[in-house]
Amino acid sequence: MTMRDPDQAEAVLSARLDELGIAWTSERHAPVFTVEQARSLGTRLGGGGTKNLFLRDRRKRLVLLVADEDTPVDLKALAAEWGVGRLSFARPEALADALGVTPGAVSPFALMNAAPGTIRVVVDARLAEHKLLLFHPLRNDATTAVSPEGPLAFLRACGHEPEVRTLGAPG
Repeated sequence: MTMRDPDQAEAVLSARLDELGIAWTSERHAPVFTVEQARSLGTRLGGGGTKNLFLRDRRKRLVLLVADEDTPVDLKALAAEWGVGRLSFARPEALADALGVTPGAVSPFALMNAAPGTIRVVVDARLAEHKLLLFHPLRNDATTAVSPEGPLAFLRACGHEPEVRTLGAPG
């Protein structure tokens, strides 16, 4: 996967969202790398914050976990539940190769850069409780708001069938 210029990547994403009829709005801000930094922004978009964890299991199979920002994620417990032995964070090189983004810019939108079936996508069922969800549009200095149905439709259109699961108890 070749890394695109962030402006170009965001333009391609915006065009794809429009093509799919997924309503969206974005705003620019200082770069953020963590949920805590994103919370401190006070975005005007409203909506539920998310955390997007790019993981790998012991066999180096890749997983994108998309969760509500308040959902506790216990990698050890998830690995046991999924029967994968162990889950850990994928390296930045794997992130760039598989999704074409840098750390801090991970979101379900990056799966437009991944071949169907190459990455397991697990989505927190709790996300459906929000009117809008907030994600990075392939860059960490902007946030895009979409309906909870938007990312699911986007993933399916890109050939990635999401597994919607109830994860952890709210923090």
